[in-house]
Amino acid sequence: MLKALDPLIRVPDWRLTTAEILYHMPDHPAVLQSFVWQKLDRAPEFPELQRFLEFWRREIEGPLHSVRVASTALLRPAELRYADGELRLH
Repeated sequence: MLKALDPLIRVPDWRLTTAEILYHMPDHPAVLQSFVWQKLDRAPEFPELQRFLEFWRREIEGPLHSVRVASTALLRPAELRYADGELRLH
């Protein structure tokens, strides 16, 4: 039986992942267009994003220029901050 703190148990690092995709417009290759993609994905491999980019390369006419990725953890330690002031009503 596995214990709750067993180091063999791993929770995938699911993250809210956002990618800004810049691509060349098919009719005007000198013009860049922006597309924003967002989905829950597993870091650091980002398999959902990889699948989407493969689909883009295969099916969409606009060639990719660049992809910028940002992600944030869904589960993270709680943050504690002290208030700098006090607000009183009545």
